[in-house]
Amino acid sequence: MNLVHAPHNTPLRIVDLAGGEGVRRRLMALGFHKGDIVELDGQAIFRGPLLVRSCRSDTTIALGRVVAQKVLVELVHERS
Repeated sequence: MNLVHAPHNTPLRIVDLAGGEGVRRRLMALGFHKGDIVELDGQAIFRGPLLVRSCRSDTTIALGRVVAQKVLVELVHERS
């Protein structure tokens, strides 16, 4: 699943960064790497950006929905 369809406040492991080279490079510059654990902190009203918290660096980043669709994740059953 991608970040847009993922549940909130649940640990998620990044399994792939889809899209072109520019999108992947931008996501990696923002701190999104394959294997990292993230959580959806919140989401703006009226289909605005998603707030994604990196569990490794404990930072929160707002991602637009088009970019968030490129981050493929899976559920993590235990917290890291």
